[in-house]
Amino acid sequence: MLNDLNIIFSRASFDSETLGQMLTQIGVATAIFLGFWLLRKVFARYISQLLLKLSVKTKTDLDDQIVLAFEKPLQFFFILLGLYLSLSYLPLSSPHNLLLSKLFRSSIIILVSMGFYNLVGSYAVLCEEVEKVFGIQIDKILIPFLSKVLRVTVVALAISVVAQEWDYDVNGFIAGLGLGGLAFALAAKDTVSNIFGGIVIITDKPFSIGDWIYTPSVEGIVEDINFRSTKIRTFAQALVTVPNATLANEPITNWSRMGKRRITFKLGVTYNTSKDKLEKCVNEIKNMLENHPEIHKETIFVRFDSFGESSLDIFLYFFTKTTNWGEYLRVKEDVNFKIMEILEREGVSVAFPSTSVYFETPLETKSK
Repeated sequence: MLNDLNIIFSRASFDSETLGQMLTQIGVATAIFLGFWLLRKVFARYISQLLLKLSVKTKTDLDDQIVLAFEKPLQFFFILLGLYLSLSYLPLSSPHNLLLSKLFRSSIIILVSMGFYNLVGSYAVLCEEVEKVFGIQIDKILIPFLSKVLRVTVVALAISVVAQEWDYDVNGFIAGLGLGGLAFALAAKDTVSNIFGGIVIITDKPFSIGDWIYTPSVEGIVEDINFRSTKIRTFAQALVTVPNATLANEPITNWSRMGKRRITFKLGVTYNTSKDKLEKCVNEIKNMLENHPEIHKETIFVRFDSFGESSLDIFLYFFTKTTNWGEYLRVKEDVNFKIMEILEREGVSVAFPSTSVYFETPLETKSK
């Protein structure tokens, strides 16, 4: 291309008319490019607003997301179109025109890929649309993982199509990947094990995004899962990144999937409590739990359990309907207050650890 311009300049140096014509062509080409560059946002905004007006009439939000995903690539498209038209206006040779066409087509492929890459990033809306149209329930833990897989696929396809545009043998490249795959697997065995650990977690579904889980290494709320690791937010608000291979090989307790939450403890009362009062307290506490609106009715145990070292022990075992930590604590507190009311009403005192010492012979005290 530069050689063509040098030839044009050398020929025009002796011909003022040719020089003027060449300068006019360069000026027009520059004006075309600058016009597209300056008006790129206007063109892109007009087309986007027009498409958004049409998409508002539809019942789905997917078309809105498509327009927004391609808005930025559309601006770059007008810049490339202006550059292509301006260079095409110049009297270039056939090989350079062919090179220009390949560059333009490759750029179009990259811009389209950018649009799909952005679209796949809005995975939440896409999954909602899939659920609406096909009635398929997608687990939250799959959404970010599938998004990353689709993004990698879009990039790989874009590279493949661009390579074919430049007459590169893609089949040979793929065959080369097969030979290099073994060396890569040996060099990155930890990364590969983490990827397979992520696949195990996704297929087995021991937890989902937003679940409260406990493992020997961490406890908290699951925020994200990707190819290599899972991100968990602890209750101290620290973000812990756990390799998928580690998480897949650990026992996982999912507290969020509890149908109910257990409360159990022993209530000790003093030894001077009479049998009648103790029996009445046991019955009233059990009756209170059975009529409590936030206590699960299926399993309630209130029994005089044992003669402790310093107390008569009443065993309580029941469940709250809620599994939320804050609500659970509130219900537990309410039950404790109601138990205190029952004990106060019956004149029964809560025992505390104490030791009584008895002497076989009375102690003698000397008075001064």
